[in-house]
Amino acid sequence: MKFNLTRIAPTPSGFLHLGNAYSFLLTQALAEKTGAKILLRIDDLDRERYRKEYVQDIFDSLDFLEISIDQGPKNLSDFEQEWSQIHRLPLYQNALQKLSDSNQLFACTCSRKKIQSMDSSGYYLGHCLDRKIPLDRAEAAWRINTLTADLIELCAFPDHKIIQPIPLDTSFFIVRKKDQMPSYHLASLVDDQHFEVDFIIRGMDLLSSSLAQSYLSEVIDFKNFKYSTFYHHSILKDRKRKKLSKSEGATSLQHLRKNGKNLSDVLGLIGELMGSPAPISTMNEFKNLLNF
Repeated sequence: MKFNLTRIAPTPSGFLHLGNAYSFLLTQALAEKTGAKILLRIDDLDRERYRKEYVQDIFDSLDFLEISIDQGPKNLSDFEQEWSQIHRLPLYQNALQKLSDSNQLFACTCSRKKIQSMDSSGYYLGHCLDRKIPLDRAEAAWRINTLTADLIELCAFPDHKIIQPIPLDTSFFIVRKKDQMPSYHLASLVDDQHFEVDFIIRGMDLLSSSLAQSYLSEVIDFKNFKYSTFYHHSILKDRKRKKLSKSEGATSLQHLRKNGKNLSDVLGLIGELMGSPAPISTMNEFKNLLNF
């Protein structure tokens, strides 16, 4: 199976860790296997958490991991001047207008606290669906009505299909936030369509995002995205079986670089967390663990 383009899409909201390294290296391995080029797409619309040092850490980490990027920014300056998602706001606004014209949006003024109080699961169950709040109401998010969504079908690598409904934790998902900025789901979909990404590699924890974005692509009529292929990889966990988080601790790539570690050391640590029966130190040994 051959593809044209996949992407590495980190968020500059903290320093990257071993879990990010695992995902990046796995993406590189799959790109090599399928002939896909790699796009670096940095998701920086969360301006409250954006820091220049986090963007620089992305470039430093890719160099540290010896991953070559075929398309996208080359450094921090190039990113801010040419590749930031801020430059693609007109594309997102155009998609939002299409959604508005579809009559499948509704405005929602619920806070996270209110949503939690209405359902202990924290899932949003469509409270504002019939409240007829105008879309131009200040401090209102835009959500999409998923009540009529059929089963979503995704093409999955190497050769099977995922057929599922939109999960409860993603029902009525937000497409425009209260600050009028596009949501992750909307921006990620538009970017993948814009750059013509046809092989989307992400963690299993983002399967619900893939289903939501596939549904969104049908509403906006983004045919390219609909025919993309997905690979949802397992999530690397620490020795206590907890998901890794962005920090400056022992699993931080910045910490490892500062302590003189190299790619072989990183592969060794990843192999341990993957439960490898024998130590690994090379990309070939890493690929053998992946089993695809």
